[in-house]
Amino acid sequence: MTLADYRALAEFRYEITRYLAFSDQAVEAAGLRSRQYQLLLALKGLPEGMEATITNLADRLGIRHHSAVELVDRLEKRNLVKRERSDVHRSFVFVRITRIGEMMLRKLVAARKADLQVAGPILVKALTTLTKQRTKQKKD
Repeated sequence: MTLADYRALAEFRYEITRYLAFSDQAVEAAGLRSRQYQLLLALKGLPEGMEATITNLADRLGIRHHSAVELVDRLEKRNLVKRERSDVHRSFVFVRITRIGEMMLRKLVAARKADLQVAGPILVKALTTLTKQRTKQKKD
């Protein structure tokens, strides 16, 4: 590891942290907690074929099952998500985003995309610097 590697990694982490902190502030200004927004985003953006279960959402967020249950409970109280039992397997419960949740998420994502117009190139530059240095070292 060279000093340039440390600097490049530090810069990349700094830029990610800056973007996420700015994003979290905007989400909280809209009346949501960061994790609530992340759950809505994960729910809407699940990979094709993946069911919207508490287990899958917890996995996508990197949190424990009971923490995902609490998040869904809070979002359900605000009418942003709802639970639905499977017609096939009554023991399966799926989480669905409501129309109100869709509208809120759409506004938040549009604003985050606009933020990425600024932050994206900075993040790409930091990541490119970091990966170029790793590639260069492998060649040497």
